[in-house]
Amino acid sequence: MLVANIGTAGMGLRSEKGGLCWNFWKIWKILSQLDRNTSSDSQTRRYPLSNNISAAQIHQDYQRRVRQAEREVAANEPADELEEEDEYEDNDGETAEQRKKRKRKEAATLAKIKQSKEFARRKARRTGKPDDDDDVIAREMMYQKSRPMPGQLENCELCNKRFTVTPYSKTGPNGGLLCAKCSKDVADDERKSKAKKRGPRSGRRQNQSNLLDGIVQQGALSLVEMCAKVNIFEQSFDMSCSRTDRIQKVADNHNDIEEFGDLPSRLLRRLSQIFSKRRILTSRTLNLFLRPELNFIDIYDAAKLETDDFHKIFASMPALNSVNLRFAGQIKDRVFEYVIDRDLQIRQLQLDAANLVSDTYWRRLFQKLGSQLESLKLSNLDFSFDDETVETLCRNCTALKRLKLKQCWKIGSDSLRTISTLPTLEHLSLDTIQDLEIEPLLQMVNTLGPNLHTLSLEGFHNADDRLLDLIHDKCRLLSKLRFSDNALCSDRGFVNLFTNWANPPLRFVDLSSTRDVDNANPDGPVEAIGLASHGFIALMNHSGSTLQKLNISSCRHISRAAFEEVFQEEKTYPFLQELDVSFHTVMDDFLIRKIFQSCPAIKKVVAFACFNVRDVQVPVGVALVGGLTAQHSIVIEGPASG
Repeated sequence: MLVANIGTAGMGLRSEKGGLCWNFWKIWKILSQLDRNTSSDSQTRRYPLSNNISAAQIHQDYQRRVRQAEREVAANEPADELEEEDEYEDNDGETAEQRKKRKRKEAATLAKIKQSKEFARRKARRTGKPDDDDDVIAREMMYQKSRPMPGQLENCELCNKRFTVTPYSKTGPNGGLLCAKCSKDVADDERKSKAKKRGPRSGRRQNQSNLLDGIVQQGALSLVEMCAKVNIFEQSFDMSCSRTDRIQKVADNHNDIEEFGDLPSRLLRRLSQIFSKRRILTSRTLNLFLRPELNFIDIYDAAKLETDDFHKIFASMPALNSVNLRFAGQIKDRVFEYVIDRDLQIRQLQLDAANLVSDTYWRRLFQKLGSQLESLKLSNLDFSFDDETVETLCRNCTALKRLKLKQCWKIGSDSLRTISTLPTLEHLSLDTIQDLEIEPLLQMVNTLGPNLHTLSLEGFHNADDRLLDLIHDKCRLLSKLRFSDNALCSDRGFVNLFTNWANPPLRFVDLSSTRDVDNANPDGPVEAIGLASHGFIALMNHSGSTLQKLNISSCRHISRAAFEEVFQEEKTYPFLQELDVSFHTVMDDFLIRKIFQSCPAIKKVVAFACFNVRDVQVPVGVALVGGLTAQHSIVIEGPASG
């Protein structure tokens, strides 16, 4: 500021030579020249810093080149001269004490470098090369250029792009720094190159899943089971499995499969079950099951299918006479309209969760296909299918032999009266949501009972002993009986049902959850409600010789003495394969062993909430589900059952 002011004054008075002002003007010129020189020197000093040039780095690079040249010269000299030269390898002005101190520091630095991870990585990369020497690698790391500080600029080692160094900048293969993009690419390559480490696999979870399905495998799988379980099939599968034309992976590699080929219907249904269980039955995999020559379609989980997929099923399989579509939530009116317009010979129809179909199209479907329908199974319908639709069904489906209506919310007592008019019905299964009147139910059993081969009634909470007496009097051909979820029928009613019953012995019985529901009195009233001890004994005396499946879960009023009497050593039930005794607190290891001894053909025993079943020895080939503590594994010992 002073120079500027003097300069201003001098500019105005420079014409007066020799005067005071003239002298001031000359002084101003001298000071201005000095100021420019000072500014130039300052810029010269700031230039290296602004351009990431370090004097220390230049000095270190120079020292490294000098020592590298000395090592190359020393490597070419004889060993005796090398020792002599070693004493004078350092700077000329370095004393012996300084040389020893420098060597000690250098040795400590080399030792520290050899313990670093970077040294180990570099050594691993250089394995097998002729200069594979620890000291050489350590000295290279010691003499390499210093890493720039965070905030400074640096060139990427791989792409040579200039970037700002951060504390997280990664080191490249040769010791340089990498930019963010190259660091990510290197990390991705390392991640891909590393093999995935898999710990020891335990089959316990899969074994438990198989037990829930009633599958117990001992020894090697059969070839058919291996095809279904390991998911390897032949393109042309021969039941003798003697030829192997082409092997395809099925469930695990379903995206690579174009077609199944001529698989038998049993294996095709099994594949559909596997695909449904794994939730991989989609619009693409559906094509594997669509073959024009087939007359059946079984899709056990159609939740991922769209409306057009159901169109495709009926369009590509004109010979269909058996349709089984579960979880078919995307079936709509236009699909039914397409089926109605085509001349399809469908005789067996099973639909689940078709809640987007209106009552109008249900009725139109029955009017079109009613005369040819022999089996109809509908379940989980809460939007439509009311009493009027059931009336249309019964009026048009005069040849119907099997009817199953499960969880149809709008079915009322009028539907029971209408079902009673079906003359050819042989198999009836009803599971209601509404509490229906007892009189229409009695009328239906009274009318249809003499022709029924199977009878399944679930959720009829108002049914009492009159229903059991009517079944005893009218039903003479039953092989399957299910009557569950009832708290009115008494043990005396079950005794009367199975005592002196003219019906042949049953093969399937389900009387689960027939018990008194009173939390304040868990032992029940004096007059036992539901299937209790006497009713259970009467059941086994009547049907024990042919019984194959028995479900008495939650019939908690059956005593321990009744179980001991039924499964005593003198009695044998040769065909009993599945038994469910869940929620029987009297069940223990002793009774389970008695069951195994009395049932030589037993394959599956379900004992959920039987907390006294702990350490029972399970025969070979038998699935025991529940009853064991979570920490215990299934112990399979003893001789094979059956």
